Amino acid sequence: MKTKTNANGARRWLSLATLCVAVFMSLLDVTIVNVALPTIQKSFNESFGDVQWIINAYTLAYAVVLLVASKLGDIFGRKRIFFIELTIFTLGSLASALSTTGLQLNLFRTIQGIGGAGIMGLSMTIVASTFVGRDRGLAFGIWSSVIGVATAMGPLLGGYLIQLFNWRAIFMINVPIGVIALLGAIYFVDESYGNRQGSIDWIGMLISIAMVFSLVFGLVQKKTHSAWHWSNLHVAGYLIAGIVLLIGFVLLERHLKSPMIDLTIFKSISFDGTIIAAFCLGAGLYAFFTYLTIWMPDYLGYSAMQTGVRQLAISIFSMILGPIAGMLSGRWQKRWMISGGLLLIGCGFLVIYHAVSLNVMYIDFVAGFALLGIGNAIVNPPLSSAAMDSVKMSQVGMASGVMNVFRQLGISFGVVIYGLRLSHIYDPTVATNIKAISQLPQQAVTGITKGLHQAGPMAGHTVVESAKRFTEHYANGPEVLRQMNKAVFSAFNQGYKGVLMTAITLVVVGAVAAGFMIKEPHHAQK
Repeated sequence: MKTKTNANGARRWLSLATLCVAVFMSLLDVTIVNVALPTIQKSFNESFGDVQWIINAYTLAYAVVLLVASKLGDIFGRKRIFFIELTIFTLGSLASALSTTGLQLNLFRTIQGIGGAGIMGLSMTIVASTFVGRDRGLAFGIWSSVIGVATAMGPLLGGYLIQLFNWRAIFMINVPIGVIALLGAIYFVDESYGNRQGSIDWIGMLISIAMVFSLVFGLVQKKTHSAWHWSNLHVAGYLIAGIVLLIGFVLLERHLKSPMIDLTIFKSISFDGTIIAAFCLGAGLYAFFTYLTIWMPDYLGYSAMQTGVRQLAISIFSMILGPIAGMLSGRWQKRWMISGGLLLIGCGFLVIYHAVSLNVMYIDFVAGFALLGIGNAIVNPPLSSAAMDSVKMSQVGMASGVMNVFRQLGISFGVVIYGLRLSHIYDPTVATNIKAISQLPQQAVTGITKGLHQAGPMAGHTVVESAKRFTEHYANGPEVLRQMNKAVFSAFNQGYKGVLMTAITLVVVGAVAAGFMIKEPHHAQK
């Protein structure tokens, strides 16, 4: 492996700062868009289903390119490919801000996703190749804290920008940040390479693209059309195709002298433990943020700004404790830090679970937010370090790509599973609750229940709002409307508790896998 690294001096920390700026920008764009969806929907006069593709397009492109970007970085230079991907993301952001139709925005969000994948995957690899020993732990701690802060601060910054300007500002802000990161990449990031021997496995790259696309798109289809059964051809077809392509990919890679992925990395039980933990972290915590962003503004009544401010209880701990956890990962056993962090996240979910009620206040669940932030801060630095320590230095690029793919698959899986769990509880509960409103005639009960089922738990409050005109015909209309709101809120709360219990299960699985599978590295083998 040919590597040119900053062995010492301040320059490598400036390199880390550059990488963190780029990662912050790319990850911020994931959660910041959730806040802007209602505004974008009104601006383009599109359905909620159509506007959801603003998120789906980014997710698909991001997941598909992760492995390929990591491999191209190994072959052609990580700094070079990182610079190209950062340029793509910045230009995609500018184009998104200037979009005049929903179709244009979806297309440019796809371009953003392509760039975002390279930024995330390659930044992790560059950190691993630039730092060694305890400095690597600290560097990953800082890098990981940026991930936590960016994920949690999206709603706050998004709400502020929309309130101050409009939805286009959430994309336009990336342009000056992207330019700063590009200049930093030119001057401070050193070039490094992975395994460059042999021919390029273009067939493997194409199969990997089709494989990841099929798996993620199948999950996206199920998320978008929750009423479809898993056996529906538009869901099962893509998932089966993804599995078939995965089998074909493994068979191909085993027989190539220069495969896209050196499958021997999976012989490391420690590496397998890190990717399982990464999957469970993505599915357990990061996917949960989607539903947290719905619960707080739509059912608790917080504005986008208020939601973001209250979620600072998560991001502040991630920002402060991330570097500390990174330093400690060089002294303490990483597997216990990862397991402990995931269990703390589970405790945070449990606090929120017990706080969920019709009269819940922020003070009731802020401790849960703090535990989520602390757990996230403790997990990420040792998880990244453990993944890099469990493979050869020449394999860190692809190991980074694989780990990020598993994290992204976890997020997509979690969003779908949470949605199914929420609907499974919400639908019968809201039907029972609406039926219990004695002032409503049977015909109204049937129509309102059907509307609530069609809209789903994410938009239950909008159905009640639209029924306001109907209740005005009753002498006790305000009371009927209040009971309808209570019925929907109560049903959502029951479903939300189901989501929280599922999240607890996922992070516990990750904690067990980390505790039993991840081992401390034998540095003599490195």
